[in-house]
Amino acid sequence: MRVKFVAGNWKMNGSVAGNATLLQGLLPALQSLAGVETAVCPPYPYLVQVQQALQGSRVALGGQDVCQFGNGAYTGGVSVAMLRDLGCSHVILGHSERRTLFGESDALVAEKFVVAQQGGLKPILCVGETLAEREAGSTEAVVARQLDAVLQKAGAGALKDAVIAYEPVWAIGTGKTASPDEAQAVHAFIRGRIAKSDAAVAAATRILYGGSVKGSNAELLFAMPDIDGGLIGGAALVADEFVAICRAAVRH
Repeated sequence: MRVKFVAGNWKMNGSVAGNATLLQGLLPALQSLAGVETAVCPPYPYLVQVQQALQGSRVALGGQDVCQFGNGAYTGGVSVAMLRDLGCSHVILGHSERRTLFGESDALVAEKFVVAQQGGLKPILCVGETLAEREAGSTEAVVARQLDAVLQKAGAGALKDAVIAYEPVWAIGTGKTASPDEAQAVHAFIRGRIAKSDAAVAAATRILYGGSVKGSNAELLFAMPDIDGGLIGGAALVADEFVAICRAAVRH
């Protein structure tokens, strides 16, 4: 069984003092865990602070998004080279909040995926449906559309050096969570979709679940055969919760 991966998405939260306290609670516990890979993805202004705190640890650093352009006259943008310069190894792409609040299209997410990977970052590609889309029975169609945009742009082989995160939009920050069986069904669909292009890549691709994972439900979710870890939101801001989730990943 592949090593599970748990990444914390801090979203637009944090402060210098709060980050220091959180990391002081996280790092000693995470250092003692074998059999799980971890990463944290703070907002841009705190990347330097977090990178310095992570030195010598096994915890990776990631960005929450990246500009599709290189360095230049793109005010407000952050390039792949900048993230790499600050020690980032991963970057979250296509998060539902970027798609819905900032209007990012499937095509733009796919473009960012290629740029990030070519620049040496491992993309964490987010896909998922809204509550209305789930109730309409469109979950698979929506996830397939989002995934296919990347497969067509980058090819299935690109997923060997990437991670996919299934995040049902209706379960993000709402306290609602897809049942283990519901999450497993979509994860299996994603793996099957990739397998149509390359079965070996599909088998090796890590697919994370990202909808209100907590220490109390992580073990049941991670026990599912196609759930290879989690992209954690709110619980990543609470040291004890994030550590509990990572410990659940170790057990599976």
